[in-house]
Amino acid sequence: MTYTRTVLLGLTLALGSQGVAQTMLETATTIGVQNTLQTTSPALPKVTVPTTGSAATTTVTPPVVTPLTADQITLLAQARAAYQANRLPEARRLYEQLVTQNYTNPAPHFGLALTLFAQRDDKGAAFELQQFVALAPDRYEGPYNLGVIASRGGQHDDALKFYTQAATLMSGQAAPDEQRQVLEALAAEQTRKADFTALSATLGSLNTLVPQDLDVQYRLAQARTLSGQGAAALPGVYALLQADPARADAALLLADIYVAQGLPDRALRELDAATPRVKTGEDRAALLLRKATILTQTGDTRAAVFAAQAATREDPKNAAAFAREGELRTLRNDRPGALTAYLNAVKLEPQSAPYRAALAGVRLTMGQNAQAQADAARALTLRPDDATLARALFVQGVAAYRLGQYAQARAALTSSQNRAPSADTALWLGLTAYAAKDYPAAASALADSVKLDPTPTARLNLGSALLANARYAEAEAVLRGLVSENPKNAEAWFLLGLTQRAQARETDARTSLKTAAALGNARAQEALK
Repeated sequence: MTYTRTVLLGLTLALGSQGVAQTMLETATTIGVQNTLQTTSPALPKVTVPTTGSAATTTVTPPVVTPLTADQITLLAQARAAYQANRLPEARRLYEQLVTQNYTNPAPHFGLALTLFAQRDDKGAAFELQQFVALAPDRYEGPYNLGVIASRGGQHDDALKFYTQAATLMSGQAAPDEQRQVLEALAAEQTRKADFTALSATLGSLNTLVPQDLDVQYRLAQARTLSGQGAAALPGVYALLQADPARADAALLLADIYVAQGLPDRALRELDAATPRVKTGEDRAALLLRKATILTQTGDTRAAVFAAQAATREDPKNAAAFAREGELRTLRNDRPGALTAYLNAVKLEPQSAPYRAALAGVRLTMGQNAQAQADAARALTLRPDDATLARALFVQGVAAYRLGQYAQARAALTSSQNRAPSADTALWLGLTAYAAKDYPAAASALADSVKLDPTPTARLNLGSALLANARYAEAEAVLRGLVSENPKNAEAWFLLGLTQRAQARETDARTSLKTAAALGNARAQEALK
């Protein structure tokens, strides 16, 4: 008996892709399948791999298959014709009639499964495929198509089991195209699970099947690299580049492998060698941006800026390249250059919340507070991710503080701190509360900042807030710590003197104030009069 084989249309997927094409193909002569499935499906029951029990304790009994009679073969042909003509209710009726007449023949179950699948009845299709598996346990089509249903239903662990079983069973049965599609489906689920060791084995089999497919060669090298076998992937990457020297993705992978091996200089040379070989400005920009990243990792931010700038020349419409240049110029404290770069990025992608928030941040460092506030507000309307949202709120809050809008500043900074706690946000929140004369809140926020990062600035402001809140002993402890670490901290000596005076220790206070005055603190000089 020849069974109809229905298989998932293969997908050339890059690693990290989790999509699965859901198209059924005609692969044999008995039943043609020409239905393109949609990407949504009703909720499915849990489907499991049929089993006959442990080999150690159970004797496997071969299923008893009853051959079709001549009349049943005719009825099967009619059902197939109805299915092919998309007369699905008629096809279902005929297949169900056949199942009633001859339940122990796998062909009617298989045809009925395809028909129910086409009618979006995945539950019914899964049941019929399970009957097919029980009657034809040596065939790969049953578990493979159960995998299709499981994938569509989001039951990815089950799908992986089914595809693995199908890949094992298909040896000696499936044509090369069918083998490829089974392996592609298995690779998709392994990619989703991030099992790169198993994926390497699957793609190795696929590479043996289609040795001239350069995309498969690339994916195999990528999987090996992600499984920690980067050095073992090198021969394949070099072979791929010999076959197609203009492949930018292979050159990028090669650079990544050398970086992972602790050889960034070698990675940079490979990128430099590949840049003239690639054919488009977009590809050259990608190589240059990777070069900028590696240079940044080595500490050469100056050369990294030049690489990113070159990327913008190669691909003037690449907003990410301008944003990367802006980021690198910010690292080098080149604020005007960063501003120009981010303005270009925002011009190219005005709906990008991260670019707009970064622009706002640069404006803030340049004292352009009103513009920074406006850019941050705009970023908040562009559906930012959590990190961008917290950053935009921070910029908005600091800008409002500088503009004397303390209520707005406090609201924005509190919201930012609740989403992404940071020492800087807590510091500015404390300063805002202090400016609004809410000294208890100021002390609380500044204490949080010190806990997250005990910088001298945060501790000095905490001492000031504690002093203003009449918590003199705590303030003195903080300020004594500062002057012990840095005896030339004039402001800390001044605040320490005020703290001691508030505790009626005038002799100690005058000693501290004289030290501050000698260090040039004008307010200490006034306090001594």
